[in-house]
Amino acid sequence: MCKVSSSVHFVTRGSGSRESAPRAHWVPNTDVYATDSGLVIKVELAGMRSDNLEITIEGNRLRVSGNRPDGCRAPKCSFLVMEINYGPFETMLELPQGYDLGQAKAAYLNGFLRIDVPVAQAQVKSTKVPIAEGN
Repeated sequence: MCKVSSSVHFVTRGSGSRESAPRAHWVPNTDVYATDSGLVIKVELAGMRSDNLEITIEGNRLRVSGNRPDGCRAPKCSFLVMEINYGPFETMLELPQGYDLGQAKAAYLNGFLRIDVPVAQAQVKSTKVPIAEGN
């Protein structure tokens, strides 16, 4: 596994764990990378349906949350290894300036949620500056 330092931050609390709502039990694996047109955020969410996912924007923060149901294991089973997380989850990313979260687009395919956040378009505003007669 490769951890890369960047200007994208997972929002955290004092304990070092990612910030989560009281109901969140786990945090999905997430990749964030830059392209010429913006940021791409990929969240690994195998075994889910898109209607179990929610994406919200709060300022420059992007929150992905949902619930991965556990309906496939037999009742009264005894695990030898359990690495797949089930139940409620949440992750929140704080994005750097220069990206337009209002224009973000998301798609869920083959167990990955992909969120494309375009580069913000600079608003060029033309204003005349009055010139006073000098002495």
